Amino acid sequence: MFRTFVDMFKNKDIRNRIFFTLAMLFIFRFGSAITVPGVDVTELTKGIENNSLFNMINLLGGGALEQLSIFAMGVGPYITASIIIQLLSMDVVPALTELAKGGASGKKQIDRYTRYLAVVLAFFQATVLVYGFSQQYTTLLIGGQSWASILYVVTLLTAGSMFTLWIGDRISMKGIGNGISMLIAAGIIARLPHQFTSAWQTMVGESATAAGIGSFAIYLICYLLIIVFVVWMQTAERKIPIQYTSSTVTTRKQDNTYLPLKINSASVIPVIFASAIMVAPLQICQMIWPDASWISTMARFMGMQTVESLVIYVILIILFTFFYAKLQVDPEKIAENLGKSGTYIPNIRPGAETKDYVNKVLSRITVLGSIGLAFIAVLPHALPLIKSINLPANMGIGGTGIIIVVGVAMETVKQIKGRLTQKSYQGFMQK
Repeated sequence: MFRTFVDMFKNKDIRNRIFFTLAMLFIFRFGSAITVPGVDVTELTKGIENNSLFNMINLLGGGALEQLSIFAMGVGPYITASIIIQLLSMDVVPALTELAKGGASGKKQIDRYTRYLAVVLAFFQATVLVYGFSQQYTTLLIGGQSWASILYVVTLLTAGSMFTLWIGDRISMKGIGNGISMLIAAGIIARLPHQFTSAWQTMVGESATAAGIGSFAIYLICYLLIIVFVVWMQTAERKIPIQYTSSTVTTRKQDNTYLPLKINSASVIPVIFASAIMVAPLQICQMIWPDASWISTMARFMGMQTVESLVIYVILIILFTFFYAKLQVDPEKIAENLGKSGTYIPNIRPGAETKDYVNKVLSRITVLGSIGLAFIAVLPHALPLIKSINLPANMGIGGTGIIIVVGVAMETVKQIKGRLTQKSYQGFMQK
């Protein structure tokens, strides 16, 4: 690891990419600290801490939402637009399906449509947030609540979201890693010091008793164990052995080729889907009908602060994990590609039998992946329900943030090692 770190900065191209990425991340964090002109976020900051949906958005944005900064929307609208376009491309809209199969030019056109949709979603989401906040916190808009002032703030938030997307594109082109993922991970990491400081003040406080310090130590150990578990889950895969039909291709036992299937091929998308379905309708209803008698019943089953709502949350995560895993890994396409490349799975006939076998293996390993994903996602909501732990809801261990940060870190390291390997091969060929 230390050798890789040294070689990373010896390579001029990688070194320049790292510095460029750091510069873009600095711009992103600097913009996240600039509050939109004409708003007072004093009451907003206090309200977000006790709101599950806004607390999650605030975590992914690195605290940008509680300050209502110009980057408060972040890249969330683009991610939502990408998921919608991807789902519509699965034989739902024929035109998008054809573009998805059209190679590089088709993907370029789909990306353009995704960005157009991202602008619309950013404007819509910003309008809902600003209007809802202005209704709940009457002192939010300094000039008074009016549609002109709301439109002014919404326009700035939409422009900030699109500028954030531009920063992500620059990182992908001239920096290291996937730009969108890097921005999300940077926002999560930026909130960690605040999270640990709040946990210290809650558990230890000014008294600094041995019991409090012990509780905080256990909190840190559990956090590290969750990270280790996430790393294991992200790297765990089922290797299906494959062989070549050509007699000219001979492999030794240690050189066997495998078809790897990750147990968590859906990544963090099922958690985002489940969270949105659980919390978003509840928050919208609370904004529109704050005094309705049925809100308490709705909160019991969708507020993610009761046992009933967490059971529903786990079920949704498992269902979405199976759904999205089948979208990410197509057994029929895998069987077709194996046949075209002249490879086969031992003791399995090519074609339909190969497709059924891959589908069966994928379903079995997705059971483990969905359970592990549900465990990590539900942990920060379940721990505060245990009275003996005395842990506030906004200080939970685990959750979506760790999955994203670990995944981005692993992909970034893999990309750096790939560039280092490419450089070494180029040097070998030049010699």
